[in-house]
Amino acid sequence: MPIQNSSQPTIWLIGNRGMLGAEVEALLKKAQKPYMATDLEVDITDPAALQNFVAERPLTWIINCAAYTAVDRAEDEPERAFRINAEGPRNLAQMAKGKKAKLIHISTDYVFDGTKQGAYEETDTPNPAGVYGKSKLEGERQITETLSEHFIIRTAWLYGKNGPNFVATMLRLFKEKKEISVVADQWGSPTYAPDLATVLLALIDQDAAAFGIYHFTNEGRITWHQFASAIYEGARSAGLITEEVLIKPVATAQYPTRAKRPANSYLAKEKIVRQFGINLKPWQDSLNRYLTTQERGT
Repeated sequence: MPIQNSSQPTIWLIGNRGMLGAEVEALLKKAQKPYMATDLEVDITDPAALQNFVAERPLTWIINCAAYTAVDRAEDEPERAFRINAEGPRNLAQMAKGKKAKLIHISTDYVFDGTKQGAYEETDTPNPAGVYGKSKLEGERQITETLSEHFIIRTAWLYGKNGPNFVATMLRLFKEKKEISVVADQWGSPTYAPDLATVLLALIDQDAAAFGIYHFTNEGRITWHQFASAIYEGARSAGLITEEVLIKPVATAQYPTRAKRPANSYLAKEKIVRQFGINLKPWQDSLNRYLTTQERGT
């Protein structure tokens, strides 16, 4: 648990061992920013534990990357999902308010039901279809009702080197199978974890005060099948995959899951670009960067 000089104002990163949190911490280190980072050793669902941890530590920013993300399992563990995704953010918002700190919280495309035809705007009415999305939406509500100085960043299709994700799963399956089936009627945008981490630090660098809800993903709109096909072609070009694999497009109905997935997860990003000058990287470029890290073994 890295903790810098506790006498100076600092950033508290929560969930630093997760896929996104690890990338955020790498950037904090590179920028030599004063910060402290925790994972499970400080329980965000325990208000007393939070207060004890921050009692003597001045805070300027809190970045919450902790979440319950097991979408299917949440259907069978709703209490746990809501405890981590709703009660935890409420506790952090209350604590941030007391410390006069700004809170950055990560949310999800699953707060929408996926029935809209176009891109989801921040102003669109959420209507989550499953427990995971409902728990994340409740977390958003708890923050907005408790703390005015907050940023809620909704993202989708997140992948990176520090945790299980769709790209890593595809790379594994390409080595194990001659044929795989991937849904071709769910649309969205991939998000490379280092790109999202860069956005979070940009808010801190700008000492941003245009609080509210924002959407961020990489640029472009594709299906999971198109994404899988691009991963395969990129991996072949990088020499990560030598086997011939058939990637079959299937309908969502042919691939049942415990929790319903949004048919449309495409998020509009104009607001975050306009407000903070964020540079949206094409999903293809970010995927190639990820595959390069796999090629180098980094």
